Amino acid sequence: MKNGRIAVPSDGSGGLDSKRSEHFGHCKAFTLIDVKDGEVCDVSMIANQDHSQGGCMVPVNILAKLNVNALIVAGIGMRPLQGFNQVGIDVYLDTVCPDVKPVVQNLIAGNLTLMTPGEACGGGGSGQGHGCNHSHE
Repeated sequence: MKNGRIAVPSDGSGGLDSKRSEHFGHCKAFTLIDVKDGEVCDVSMIANQDHSQGGCMVPVNILAKLNVNALIVAGIGMRPLQGFNQVGIDVYLDTVCPDVKPVVQNLIAGNLTLMTPGEACGGGGSGQGHGCNHSHE
């Protein structure tokens, strides 16, 4: 990615030096990274919103309004994945790197692939049998 805005679900208050959240829907914040000419030029954070009114589409709509072009997740359900696809935000999957900064560098370098529907979480279970390896509790 040469130019654009990347969002990464993050633990705590977020930031380049923070840990990534294991699952999109459970993150405390989103770290927003602006990239220009292949370089990080700005970093900001936004708190995740309550899903109760509007479900998983609430953060989808917030990130779309903030002009996010790419989202890097370790896990996400089918409904928000489809929502991001509908609003034109590319979703990339990385289940290996636990930290924000290296995974952003991997996307900028072109080392991440777009997430497929078969990699989406089924939700509500132990993370077994539906393509993700983390707890949904």
